[in-house]
Amino acid sequence: MTKKARIAVFVSGGGTNLEALLNAQESGKIPHGEIVLVCASNPEAYALTRAKNHGVPGVAVSKKQMSQQEFEQQLNKHLKDYQIDFVILAGFMSILSEEFVRQWTDRIINVHPSLIPSFCGKGMYGLRVHEAALAKGVKVTGATVHLVNEIPDGGRILLQKAVEIRDDDSAESLQRRVMEEAEWLLLPQAAEMIALQITSDKV
Repeated sequence: MTKKARIAVFVSGGGTNLEALLNAQESGKIPHGEIVLVCASNPEAYALTRAKNHGVPGVAVSKKQMSQQEFEQQLNKHLKDYQIDFVILAGFMSILSEEFVRQWTDRIINVHPSLIPSFCGKGMYGLRVHEAALAKGVKVTGATVHLVNEIPDGGRILLQKAVEIRDDDSAESLQRRVMEEAEWLLLPQAAEMIALQITSDKV
């Protein structure tokens, strides 16, 4: 078989999306890719424990102790050391510069907890997205996995999945269901799409 694409997952918190990716990998749903590095912007992130539990190396690069340039230099060093082919942003809360993204054109994917272009843009992350959907009164939300580029809110949409909003939903219950019914399914599918493309290009 062709050599697998090497994947790094960037995280900041608990790592539920990372867990979904690792479980999908172990069940054979990402046959052309392999998660070989988890990089956390918070050294206390539980996602690092999840990575360790699955036997995947984890590193922490905290922006608090360095400039944006130094932060991204450290990220790039780890990506180079592990010969990474592409990056998955899975709850990564640190901003990446246009220059960094340009270096990884078509090699960074992100998940957003809405159906882009709805409820996205500056300040729209985490529970805020679900609060906005409930406040708007929409009946359907969902998640989107997209390629990241240097244009804010830009990038090509890879996959989307809709999730119904229930009358008794809170932001927390909606967030959980969007993860379970959309994010955790889409992320492994998108990872395999990119991995397959990369391995095909290498042939």
